[in-house]
Amino acid sequence: MLAIRLPDEIEARLETLAKRTGRTKTFYAREAIVQHLEDLEDLYLAERVVKRIQSGKEQSAGLDEVEARLGLAD
Repeated sequence: MLAIRLPDEIEARLETLAKRTGRTKTFYAREAIVQHLEDLEDLYLAERVVKRIQSGKEQSAGLDEVEARLGLAD
């Protein structure tokens, strides 16, 4: 269970959206959290990869190189 306090303006916007669409405020809060959580997970994964590349533990490849490895080069 999660309880959050929202600023009055955000609460009002959420209430309006819920009324206009026939969905609950909980539905939209859950959707927003899930989407943001996915974005954060992607961000942190990308940051870890960048650190591994910068430290030499991992290498990157350009599009031309990847296409050539996969036999997709023109």
